[in-house]
Amino acid sequence: MNQEKKVLGSERRELLLHWLQTEDKPLTGGELASRTNVSRQVIVQDISLLKAKNEPILATSQGYVYLKPPGEQRKKERIIVSFHPPEKTEEELYIIVDHGVTIKDVKIEHPVYGDLTASVMVSTRSEVDDFIKKIHETKAAYLSQLTDGTHLHTLEAESEEKLDAACKALKDAGMLIE
Repeated sequence: MNQEKKVLGSERRELLLHWLQTEDKPLTGGELASRTNVSRQVIVQDISLLKAKNEPILATSQGYVYLKPPGEQRKKERIIVSFHPPEKTEEELYIIVDHGVTIKDVKIEHPVYGDLTASVMVSTRSEVDDFIKKIHETKAAYLSQLTDGTHLHTLEAESEEKLDAACKALKDAGMLIE
């Protein structure tokens, strides 16, 4: 933290909410901490307080995002079922983002816990690279490993045509279950 004055309590949370609502990209805890001159841990607590007030904030691997109400979303969404081994994950994600499509999440049906969903939120090759790097650095398992490769993704794009093109490419690669 630098020597500037800290932004305190409710004023800070109002600022965080404003920034999250107006940004089109995820904002990291570190970036928000720097803007308000507090620690990242304080930001994590602030985000928890905002979520407790039913603010639709999602923590992704790229940072925090504010989920816009359905009426404000002009983008098209589609849920697909995919199947591949873990070593094909990067290829799958590249295929999708190369068609101008965002991968919002990954879902599996766990035999004990039921439906499990994790945020992915990648839209570019660079974001895919960061996601894969975090998986490797943390030695985390892909959710799809719990279901022998079967998983769902929520995809988002500006048009049905982009979603169709991404799905066709996945089908051609043998990764799409229809």
